[in-house]
Amino acid sequence: MAVLLSTKASAMADWRAALLALQPDLDVRLFPEAGNPEDIEAAVCWSTHDMMELRRYPNLKLLISMGAGVDHLLRPPGPPPGVPVARLVDVLLTSAMTEWVLLNVLRFHRQDLEYRQQQKERIWDELPAPVTPTRRIGVLGLGALGGDAAQKLAGLGFPVSGWSRRAKDIPGVTCYHGDAGLNTMLEKTDILVCLLPLTPETHGIINGRALARMPRGSYLLNSARGGHVVDAALLSALDSGHIAGAALDVFVPEPLPPSHPYWTHPKVIMTPHAASATIPASVAPQVIENLRRIKTGEPFINLVDFAAGY
Repeated sequence: MAVLLSTKASAMADWRAALLALQPDLDVRLFPEAGNPEDIEAAVCWSTHDMMELRRYPNLKLLISMGAGVDHLLRPPGPPPGVPVARLVDVLLTSAMTEWVLLNVLRFHRQDLEYRQQQKERIWDELPAPVTPTRRIGVLGLGALGGDAAQKLAGLGFPVSGWSRRAKDIPGVTCYHGDAGLNTMLEKTDILVCLLPLTPETHGIINGRALARMPRGSYLLNSARGGHVVDAALLSALDSGHIAGAALDVFVPEPLPPSHPYWTHPKVIMTPHAASATIPASVAPQVIENLRRIKTGEPFINLVDFAAGY
């Protein structure tokens, strides 16, 4: 069995080393030097890999997506017909995402933007102290990422609500689901955190109507996918003061063009899709386990449900 590895050039060596550390005799081929296409039975790919190119491998039995999100696989042309797709669940990626969320929730809660502006203007003025138990946090998406962030925020003393497509029960978090539940949560949210998978149902979910339901002076964090946010609606809400600030890690397109208004907007904090990343050594055991299951015929772990979109 040969495994095709396709990712950013800067990460290729780390991925190869992580796999070989667990299975030294593994035949790892580095894209585009795949050798005989008939040898390839599994492909471990980053989101930028050309799905049409994978149709060159007639014996491909499994595609493993390196990232947490799989929305890129849902777009045409999609994976080769009949080839299952597995994703990777990385506890270190989850922790890093929660760190980014905590960083920016606390940035807005503790009035960091205002104090940085005062520093620029050499103003010494203590603002009214923020009160954690009255700062309501709403989390869109209660999967591995959203659930962890919600619980960590609740552990800091924030009142936390969360919304998901299906009903969930998470200790310390008030859980909502469905359209009515979403509207109710938005109306009670001072800081909204988006950690949803991107599906046709969630595309553009943070639109003008959603932002208008939030209290005036609230904040937005998005580290899920750029497609969740309607940019024109967010910029309008920021300019009007209805939304007091936004921390954004994901965009459409990426990289964001230099002319985009987010770059220079005084109420926007940007990071370049860097909130979290899959750590090869952390997830290599999942890859090796699924390669073993190719041989044994056992069901694969962490399979993507294309009907659900994740």
